[in-house]
Amino acid sequence: QVQLIESGGRLVQVGGSLRLACVTSGRTFNLLTMGWFRQAPGKERDFVASISRTGSTTGYSDSVRGRFTISRQDAENTVYLQMNSLKPEDTAVYYCAAEEGGGPHTPVVVPGQYSYWGQGTQVTVSV
Repeated sequence: QVQLIESGGRLVQVGGSLRLACVTSGRTFNLLTMGWFRQAPGKERDFVASISRTGSTTGYSDSVRGRFTISRQDAENTVYLQMNSLKPEDTAVYYCAAEEGGGPHTPVVVPGQYSYWGQGTQVTVSV
């Protein structure tokens, strides 16, 4: 079983920056493909970013590409999401997800392919 704990969400003004963190336990971190998703009220959970097991390859949704950066620190068992130039439409609960195995250089963008999820952290972007 993999446990995921997100942190870093808070209220921020338009144009501001935040860094979310997700600490994992229960599995060897470098065997995990990691992803970030978000869910706004009344909407489905959407893909934000993913990073392959080796960290060699990343993937982003069109809505965040160029503003958000996903990274991983294997020594800390942690995946990060650096969010810059935040917009009101980025307001959502952000979830960290993990999947064991998978290709070493393959991000995963489909939520159904992830087996493990964190509880989420709220990000609110105010005008």
